[in-house]
Amino acid sequence: MGRGRTFLDWPVVRQLTGADPLGRGAAVESARTRDWTARTETADRVVKSVCPYCAVGCGQNVYVKDDHVVQIEGDPDSPVSRGRLCPKGSASEQLVNADNRLKHVLYRRPGAADFERLDADTALDMIADRMVESRRRWWQDTDEDGRPLRRTMGIAALGGATLDNEENYLIKKLFTALGAIQIENQARI
Repeated sequence: MGRGRTFLDWPVVRQLTGADPLGRGAAVESARTRDWTARTETADRVVKSVCPYCAVGCGQNVYVKDDHVVQIEGDPDSPVSRGRLCPKGSASEQLVNADNRLKHVLYRRPGAADFERLDADTALDMIADRMVESRRRWWQDTDEDGRPLRRTMGIAALGGATLDNEENYLIKKLFTALGAIQIENQARI
């Protein structure tokens, strides 16, 4: 038998001689299985979140231990999903903890063949500078008859379905305030 096991340690023997004749519980559990603890039980805290994959907005409970996501499950308190997640939502912990996940900004200069790393502040400054310049350059205050337009044709927005209603509302307000009129969302296309 090996490793100190005896005939009586076999699951089928425990099943036939114990209180679990159907073999659906303790009779078929190994000592190793009994010692397992769920990741959700050892988490330091649970953070409420929304699944990032589609526009449905399923609620998620994100289990965190030592500032590291250890498990993501459906939130039973969510009126949208009532604790259920699709296969992609159920696997979103892998999105957070994937070894090949990019964790820094990559930028490819015009005409360059390779990407370079940038710090987030530099990247945000570059985006802001380009937004301001595009707005200034393509601003249309009035049409040819003098009627007010107050718009820019140099900025457009395409939102994603992973954003919730509040985020999309704020993005719409921001781009409208900038004068953009081409504002669309992937969920509507």
